[in-house]
Amino acid sequence: MKIVIINYGAGNIQSIKFAIKRLGYDAVLSHDMAEIQNADKVIFPGVGEASSAMQKLRDSGLDAIIPTLKQPVLGICLGMQLMCHSSEEGNTAGLGIFDVDVVKFRSRTPKEGIKIPQIGWNRIENLHSELFQNVKEDFVYLVHSYYAPICEETIATCSYGINYSAALQKDNFYGTQFHPEKSSEVGEQILKNFLNM
Repeated sequence: MKIVIINYGAGNIQSIKFAIKRLGYDAVLSHDMAEIQNADKVIFPGVGEASSAMQKLRDSGLDAIIPTLKQPVLGICLGMQLMCHSSEEGNTAGLGIFDVDVVKFRSRTPKEGIKIPQIGWNRIENLHSELFQNVKEDFVYLVHSYYAPICEETIATCSYGINYSAALQKDNFYGTQFHPEKSSEVGEQILKNFLNM
C-alpha cells in the first residue's frame, strides 16, 4: 500500500510518519502531484496559519489537485480546516470540499472563560463513520483556535464552550480537528481504520 503524506511546508509530518510506522506501514512525504494522485491513501496534515498555508498550496498547484483525489484522503487539524469552504483565519478561501466555514472560538461571556487556543485533551462524541470503527467516545489531543461548526458532514463532535465538529466526512474525504498521531490508542485505531479503508 502506498501512503503519501502531503508535504507542502505546513505540516506536522514527522509525527504522522512515525505513527504510521508504528502501525507497520511506511509513508512517503511528497509534494509531487503524480505521486499524490497515484497513492492508495493520502494524508493532508497542517499546522500553522490558514492563509499562509493556503498560499503554499496555491503556489505548488496542490489546491487544484487535492479536491479531485478519488482515494481516501485524511485531513488533520489545519489540513481539515483548509478542506472547508473558508476560514476566518486570515479571511481565507479554502478548498471547498466540506461545505462549512471555519470560525474562531469566542468567549461570549467572561463567565465562560474558555482559553483560546484550546490545547490538550478533549472528548470526542457522537461518532458515526467507518473512521471510528472499534473506537469509543474517548479523549483525543487538540491544539486549535478555530473550528468547523456542526454541519451535515459532521461525523464526531467535541464541546469547548460550544459543540463543534471534531471530524468531518464527505465521500472519500475525511477530516479530524484533533491529532490522531498524538491521541494514544484512540488515535492509533482511527489511523488504522483509515489505512484499512
